[in-house]
Amino acid sequence: MKTLTLNGAHIHDIPSFYGEVNAVFMANESWQLAQSLDAFNDLLYGGFGALAGNEPATLVWLDAELSRKALGHEATRRYYLDKLAQPERFNSAHFQRQLEALENASGKTYFDILLEIVADHPNITLLMR
Repeated sequence: MKTLTLNGAHIHDIPSFYGEVNAVFMANESWQLAQSLDAFNDLLYGGFGALAGNEPATLVWLDAELSRKALGHEATRRYYLDKLAQPERFNSAHFQRQLEALENASGKTYFDILLEIVADHPNITLLMR
Protein backbone atom coordinates (compact mmCIF):
# COMPACT_ATOMS: atom_id res chain seq x y z
CA MET A 1 0.00 0.00 0.00
CA LYS A 2 1.27 3.45 -0.92
CA THR A 3 1.84 5.95 1.90
CA LEU A 4 1.61 9.69 1.32
CA THR A 5 2.44 12.25 4.00
CA LEU A 6 1.04 15.75 4.39
CA ASN A 7 3.10 17.94 6.70
CA GLY A 8 0.72 20.07 8.73
CA ALA A 9 3.59 22.38 9.70
CA HIS A 10 3.57 23.54 6.05
CA ILE A 11 -0.14 24.41 6.17
CA HIS A 12 -0.93 27.96 7.34
CA ASP A 13 -4.04 28.71 5.28
CA ILE A 14 -6.08 27.32 2.40
CA PRO A 15 -3.55 28.18 -0.35
CA SER A 16 -0.71 26.52 1.59
CA PHE A 17 -2.89 23.42 2.07
CA TYR A 18 -3.12 23.08 -1.71
CA GLY A 19 0.60 23.82 -2.01
CA GLU A 20 1.30 20.88 0.29
CA VAL A 21 -1.19 18.66 -1.55
CA ASN A 22 0.46 19.51 -4.86
CA ALA A 23 3.94 18.84 -3.44
CA VAL A 24 2.84 15.42 -2.16
CA PHE A 25 0.33 14.22 -4.74
CA MET A 26 1.33 16.05 -7.92
CA ALA A 27 5.15 16.14 -7.74
CA ASN A 28 5.56 14.16 -10.97
CA GLU A 29 2.83 15.90 -12.94
CA SER A 30 3.27 18.83 -15.32
CA TRP A 31 0.22 20.57 -13.82
CA GLN A 32 -1.04 21.48 -10.37
CA LEU A 33 -4.31 20.82 -8.60
CA ALA A 34 -6.57 23.87 -8.35
CA GLN A 35 -7.48 25.34 -4.96
CA SER A 36 -10.85 23.65 -4.92
CA LEU A 37 -12.63 21.17 -2.66
CA ASP A 38 -13.99 19.50 -5.81
CA ALA A 39 -10.47 19.15 -7.21
CA PHE A 40 -9.23 17.63 -3.93
CA ASN A 41 -12.15 15.18 -4.00
CA ASP A 42 -11.37 14.25 -7.62
CA LEU A 43 -7.71 13.71 -6.72
CA LEU A 44 -8.62 11.11 -4.12
CA TYR A 45 -10.53 9.05 -6.68
CA GLY A 46 -7.16 8.33 -8.27
CA GLY A 47 -6.13 8.10 -11.87
CA PHE A 48 -3.48 10.85 -11.78
CA GLY A 49 -0.67 12.15 -9.65
CA ALA A 50 0.57 9.94 -6.83
CA LEU A 51 -2.70 7.98 -7.03
CA ALA A 52 -2.40 7.28 -10.76
CA GLY A 53 -2.62 3.53 -10.25
CA ASN A 54 -5.88 3.75 -8.28
CA GLU A 55 -4.36 1.52 -5.59
CA PRO A 56 -5.35 1.94 -1.94
CA ALA A 57 -3.24 4.44 -0.06
CA THR A 58 -2.55 5.60 3.46
CA LEU A 59 -2.56 9.34 3.97
CA VAL A 60 -0.52 10.33 7.01
CA TRP A 61 -1.29 13.89 8.15
CA LEU A 62 1.52 15.05 10.41
CA ASP A 63 0.82 17.91 12.81
CA ALA A 64 -2.87 17.60 11.99
CA GLU A 65 -3.77 19.82 14.94
CA LEU A 66 -1.77 22.67 13.40
CA SER A 67 -3.76 22.19 10.20
CA ARG A 68 -7.03 22.03 12.14
CA LYS A 69 -6.25 25.47 13.57
CA ALA A 70 -4.94 26.92 10.29
CA LEU A 71 -8.02 25.71 8.40
CA GLY A 72 -10.42 26.54 11.19
CA HIS A 73 -13.05 29.19 11.75
CA GLU A 74 -11.19 32.25 10.43
CA ALA A 75 -9.86 30.56 7.28
CA THR A 76 -13.31 29.13 6.59
CA ARG A 77 -14.96 32.50 7.16
CA ARG A 78 -12.59 34.14 4.65
CA TYR A 79 -13.30 31.31 2.19
CA TYR A 80 -17.06 31.88 2.40
CA LEU A 81 -16.72 35.66 2.18
CA ASP A 82 -14.59 35.25 -0.95
CA LYS A 83 -17.29 33.08 -2.53
CA LEU A 84 -19.98 35.61 -1.58
CA ALA A 85 -17.95 38.39 -3.23
CA GLN A 86 -18.29 36.55 -6.57
CA PRO A 87 -22.06 36.01 -6.98
CA GLU A 88 -21.65 35.64 -10.74
CA ARG A 89 -19.50 32.52 -10.18
CA PHE A 90 -20.88 30.96 -7.00
CA ASN A 91 -24.24 30.17 -5.41
CA SER A 92 -24.53 33.05 -2.96
CA ALA A 93 -27.47 31.57 -1.07
CA HIS A 94 -25.55 28.35 -0.43
CA PHE A 95 -22.43 30.12 0.83
CA GLN A 96 -24.49 32.55 2.93
CA ARG A 97 -26.13 29.58 4.68
CA GLN A 98 -22.72 27.98 5.22
CA LEU A 99 -21.32 31.20 6.66
CA GLU A 100 -24.30 31.64 8.99
CA ALA A 101 -23.92 28.06 10.23
CA LEU A 102 -20.21 28.64 10.83
CA GLU A 103 -20.92 31.84 12.76
CA ASN A 104 -23.57 30.02 14.84
CA ALA A 105 -21.02 27.28 15.68
CA SER A 106 -23.14 24.67 13.89
CA GLY A 107 -21.20 24.73 10.62
CA LYS A 108 -18.11 22.91 9.48
CA THR A 109 -14.67 24.37 9.13
CA TYR A 110 -12.60 23.90 6.00
CA PHE A 111 -10.62 21.27 7.91
CA ASP A 112 -13.83 19.41 8.81
CA ILE A 113 -14.90 19.45 5.16
CA LEU A 114 -11.52 18.05 4.07
CA LEU A 115 -11.85 15.20 6.59
CA GLU A 116 -15.33 14.41 5.25
CA ILE A 117 -13.98 14.31 1.72
CA VAL A 118 -11.20 11.90 2.71
CA ALA A 119 -13.70 9.72 4.62
CA ASP A 120 -15.80 9.40 1.44
CA HIS A 121 -12.93 7.53 -0.23
CA PRO A 122 -12.67 3.96 1.05
CA ASN A 123 -9.39 3.54 -0.85
CA ILE A 124 -7.76 6.15 1.44
CA THR A 125 -6.86 5.40 5.05
CA LEU A 126 -6.25 8.58 7.01
CA LEU A 127 -3.83 8.63 9.96
CA MET A 128 -3.65 11.93 11.77
CA ARG A 129 -0.59 12.47 13.92
